[in-house]
Amino acid sequence: MGPIFNASDEWSYVVALVIGIFFGLILESAGFSSSRKLAGVFYGYDFVVLRVFFMAALTAAVGLAFFDYFDLIDLSKIYVNPYFIGPTIVGGVIMGLGFIIGGFCPGTSACAAAIGKIDAMIFIGGIVIGAIIFDVAYPLYSEFYESGNKGAQLIYEVMGISKEWFLLIFVVFAIAVFYITAYIQKLVSKNVNKY
Repeated sequence: MGPIFNASDEWSYVVALVIGIFFGLILESAGFSSSRKLAGVFYGYDFVVLRVFFMAALTAAVGLAFFDYFDLIDLSKIYVNPYFIGPTIVGGVIMGLGFIIGGFCPGTSACAAAIGKIDAMIFIGGIVIGAIIFDVAYPLYSEFYESGNKGAQLIYEVMGISKEWFLLIFVVFAIAVFYITAYIQKLVSKNVNKY
């Protein structure tokens, strides 16, 4: 049992490029190059981004479970990033603030910059400057950056349930989120249209 697609090192770059192009095309088709649409999640008037991300996570989770069930993929070979408690919280806050202020995340900014949006290009410039500052200042906070390592953690293991039960709960939760966000969006749109 091995990966579904096994390419040489040279061809893996070509495959990555093709996947990247299609990923960007899908992001653009879903409207993810619009900072207004992306920021709409935080203001309650557009939840398309949240729904697309939930659908992507759901598709990946169900797909992996399907491949695992039929022994087409070995889930133990999939790398899971280690979980660092404090640094993850701080990083999440920084990422969230950047998303709210700039209207993009790193991936969507690249998508928007590729179609010529100036604000996205400026956002990418900010990412580059931030990465340089992060690198230069790393010795100051390296101890914190590597603190609280909990190793690779899987949500269903932390919750103490099987992956099948977790997947079922996740599907039900995603469906609930779809309905709840549709209701919130309808309420917000109704109130906005009053003025």
